[in-house]
Amino acid sequence: MKILLINGSPRGKRSNTYKLSQAFVKGLSGNGQPEYEEIIVKDRDIKTCLGCFSCWNKTPGECVVKDDMQEILQKYLWADVVIWSFGLYYFNVPGRLKLLIDRQLPFALPFMVSDSESGSHPMRYDMTGKRNVIISTCGFYTAKGNYESVNAMFDHFLGKGNYETIYCGQGELFRVPELHGRTDEYLSYVQKAGEEFAAGKITQQTREKLDTLLFPRETFESMADASWGIEKGSGEKEEPAYVFTKQMAALYNKNSYKGKDLVLEMDYTDVGKQYQIIMKKDGYEVRKDNFASYTTRIETPLSVWKDVAAGKISGSAAMAKKLYRVQGDFDLMLHWDEYLGSSGNKAKRSQTQTASKGKGTSLMLTLIPWIAFWVAAAIDNFVGPMIAIGVCALTSLIFFNFRKTIYDVISSAAVTVLSILVLLFPDSTGILIPGAYLFFGLMWSLSCLAKIPLTAWYSMKDYNGDSALENPLFIRTNRILTLAWGVLYIITSIWTFFLMSTPMASYTAIINNIMPIVMGIFTAWFQKWYPPHYASK
Repeated sequence: MKILLINGSPRGKRSNTYKLSQAFVKGLSGNGQPEYEEIIVKDRDIKTCLGCFSCWNKTPGECVVKDDMQEILQKYLWADVVIWSFGLYYFNVPGRLKLLIDRQLPFALPFMVSDSESGSHPMRYDMTGKRNVIISTCGFYTAKGNYESVNAMFDHFLGKGNYETIYCGQGELFRVPELHGRTDEYLSYVQKAGEEFAAGKITQQTREKLDTLLFPRETFESMADASWGIEKGSGEKEEPAYVFTKQMAALYNKNSYKGKDLVLEMDYTDVGKQYQIIMKKDGYEVRKDNFASYTTRIETPLSVWKDVAAGKISGSAAMAKKLYRVQGDFDLMLHWDEYLGSSGNKAKRSQTQTASKGKGTSLMLTLIPWIAFWVAAAIDNFVGPMIAIGVCALTSLIFFNFRKTIYDVISSAAVTVLSILVLLFPDSTGILIPGAYLFFGLMWSLSCLAKIPLTAWYSMKDYNGDSALENPLFIRTNRILTLAWGVLYIITSIWTFFLMSTPMASYTAIINNIMPIVMGIFTAWFQKWYPPHYASK
């Protein structure tokens, strides 16, 4: 397959549309190695058509103007797929691309054909099998209603219905790194369209995704207005930090409102500027002065927050490195994407979260075999181990909808081995039960040395699923908690060893279960207290 990309943008490879075209080509190419070539129109010598019609009567099929068009026409003629890539310029193609289109006259024969309602000329060459794709972005919130003149022109020289289109509004957003979450998502749909086009036709499902707005009209137009850095009405130049804050505020999702106005105060420490974003039921307000009492205050260099917004560094990683501080209510930070997220497709996020919950981990999968062993084996050294073994066998069936971790596997194996040892050596419960607590405590404690501590595997479902495992503060919090739990069970093994030789032996497991309840209360408190405490320092 021979692919020819005609890049008609005056920006060349810096074009917003070029990003879409590259994504389409990637999908179109698949795993193969097609012949691929680009023509960057702005860099080519293309003169205007003289209207002399020499290519029709004096030099049939050949233009008398000597420039790069002879080469371009040959490349077009032999290409299997031609991709026309350009931004919308005053409701049509950019001027230099129009020169190239005008110079296609040698492809036509001078004779009139009667099978066209408006009149036309037959093609000099057989173009059967050649496929054309038009990819374009525009600066309006939607492509709808802005491409009529483009379609009318291409209908005439390609034939109505003989080409595919990908028209995308809000094109300037593809150059904004802070919005990469949403724009990357859209580019993935364009790549999918390329894959489907190679197989035959872009599906309706993909077409619907391509036709979905990147952001709602109000959000886009607010960001677009702010991007000029000029105050509406006065025409005065605005501070870059203020422009950035207004663009960030434009992402506010009114549906996240929970009955109380939120005041986000941004203190850009490197430029000495402070602004407030007030998030209300019916919209937002950005203030330069007359500040209200803040709900959450972020003290950060503007450069750092721009890097966070652009995805160059995650907000959690920047916080872990103490690159910024947070004062006040930390809940806004935990739900940032809900209030001011730029990742776009809410339905997709909802589906991801639902899937994550359905395939999440469960701490009970780890705990139940151990609890069964500690309680049952302490009461009866024959029936107890049998119950523990049965619980290990049934646990996987009961929790089939949850994802296992290495600690679940280790726990089932360890409890099974310990139960067998109790059956073989019934008089050894005074050692094996404390040994079980010791093993359990060591498993928790040693997991602190791993990249992901034990508790992180089981609490991540409440903190954005697997993505929480990339959050340094989340890992730090769980490393502390995991160690605390590990130490608790190591100490428990010591007092259990001494209690097992007293009349309290049969009640040891019950007594030992009181401390985990207390520890669980501490854990719930620590998870809420520690992150904002760390972020405020």
